[in-house]
Amino acid sequence: MFDRLREDIHSVFDRDPAARSTLEVLTAYPGMHAVWTHRLTHRLWGWRLYWLARMLSHLARWFTGVEIHPGAVIGRRFFIDHGMGVVIGETAEIGDDCTLYHGVTLGGTTWRKEKRHPTLGRNVVVGAGAKILGPIVISDNARVGSNSVVVKDVPPGATVVGIPGHIVESRNEEQTRRREALARKLGFDAYGQRGQMPDPVAYAIDCILDHLHQVDQKMERIGTALREAGVKVEGAELPAIEACRLEDGAPKEDETGTGSS
Repeated sequence: MFDRLREDIHSVFDRDPAARSTLEVLTAYPGMHAVWTHRLTHRLWGWRLYWLARMLSHLARWFTGVEIHPGAVIGRRFFIDHGMGVVIGETAEIGDDCTLYHGVTLGGTTWRKEKRHPTLGRNVVVGAGAKILGPIVISDNARVGSNSVVVKDVPPGATVVGIPGHIVESRNEEQTRRREALARKLGFDAYGQRGQMPDPVAYAIDCILDHLHQVDQKMERIGTALREAGVKVEGAELPAIEACRLEDGAPKEDETGTGSS
């Protein structure tokens, strides 16, 4: 029990920069209080003490603003930030290391007594006000943008935004590394702030970086073909990108000591 408690506290420090002390997490994080209460109510639910489980869940909702049905299955290191207005239905399943923000609903779309709530994989992040509805699967490492309404399955590593939710990015590790390398080469620091950027902006920047990569490849092929054909194009050499980078907000000095334009 204490190991799980330590895990929960560490997960708060990992995901909330506002957390300053263990005492603060233990006493002033209603999202954690809701999760800890749910562990008790879920066990009571498994023992078929349905009324007692629902009453304790109801009290936790009154104190924390978070409604978690005792029948929901929740993994380790689950973190609800801020908490107010979160609703998690009876047949919802949540994997390890997931994060939900305030106003999130994991809701059902039928009155039949069957699996009717979402399943979240590992390391899923759901933004404030998002609604995930029905027995759909949000796969590992997916991200759901704030105020989105998701009614279809989401593949691993994808980012979903909008009403209805649509995928704006599906992470490919090789493609991501290439984008980051090209961004560093250009002296562009989008990835330092990427977590705070609106998804459409990040998507547009990714498209630009992909296009620049394709242009570089095409220009290299054209240059190679011209050299092999014995064609020399005057003034075709492009300056090195490094020469155009800015250091500390000032133009980088060239060999003559003058600032480059």
